[in-house]
Amino acid sequence: MLKNLLDKNQCFKLVCGAGNEDAAEVEKLVTIYSKAGCQFFDICAKPEIVDAAKKGLENAGITKDRYICVSIGISGDPHITKAVIDKTKCISCGKCADVCIHDAIATNNPIQVKKERCLGCGLCEKDCPTQAITMFSQLQDYNEILPQLIKKGIDCIEFHAISENEEEVIDKWKLINELYNGMLCISVDRSELGDKKLLARIKRILENRQPYTTIIQADGVAMSGNNEELGTTLQAVATAQLFQNAKLPAYIMMSGGTNTKSTELAKSCGVKINCLAVGSYARKIVKEYLSIDNLLQDQDKLNEAIKIAKSLIDVSLENMKID
Repeated sequence: MLKNLLDKNQCFKLVCGAGNEDAAEVEKLVTIYSKAGCQFFDICAKPEIVDAAKKGLENAGITKDRYICVSIGISGDPHITKAVIDKTKCISCGKCADVCIHDAIATNNPIQVKKERCLGCGLCEKDCPTQAITMFSQLQDYNEILPQLIKKGIDCIEFHAISENEEEVIDKWKLINELYNGMLCISVDRSELGDKKLLARIKRILENRQPYTTIIQADGVAMSGNNEELGTTLQAVATAQLFQNAKLPAYIMMSGGTNTKSTELAKSCGVKINCLAVGSYARKIVKEYLSIDNLLQDQDKLNEAIKIAKSLIDVSLENMKID
């Protein structure tokens, strides 16, 4: 059970991306990281992506003790945003493609966003000289999509609640609870709320949940962990520490800007977490292998990717051990 894994404080979650709709890439990622020892996988809330993740587990030959989480969001949350290009403003300079770390910009004429690959990081929007790019929330009808995903067999639903709209967050959370009685994860950060309001929100969210049936994902800065630096993970550790000090009846998971330094910094700060979630950095270190069409048939290349992924998982879990 997922709960047993979290109880051991030895849980590593691969974040494939809440907006990652590239089924072939998700299958490769899950194959690589499952073979490397990852047991928890966070994916886009679409039936075909759940199928791709399950196929990845089958490719790895490991389906037992492997857990799938689907991520859903709320208006304004960066994890479910997509870029769109206004063709009347675009000058085809290609700067957006240069800064995109997800290869989500096609440089044909006109320049286009490959929607299935856009993860909503916003780098293209910030770098566009003519303000031709804007971000929009790709919202889903929970009543429609969640029953489909639950039927396929999932182990957790993660709700990204990075929003100032308290009532909308609570209403969505209540609906998720009505639709699913398994493990739930609530993803929050400090970008919209101060510490007092953030803690108040989490306490309200936990009111009608049984103890330790909820994971609090302490987000630092979403999609910022592209480099192996301590600085990118500071906010994740600080947010996790806030929840640890509150002694809440929930599991704590760090995410957002996480990398190989995350659990090292958490340990040095006396922050004990149940799980580490790594997305941007985990995908980056195996990126060259994901572009190989026949990767799953090329055992030598696949083994190289697995070795790289395993080094990230091993160092992360080693620092999570409680002395």
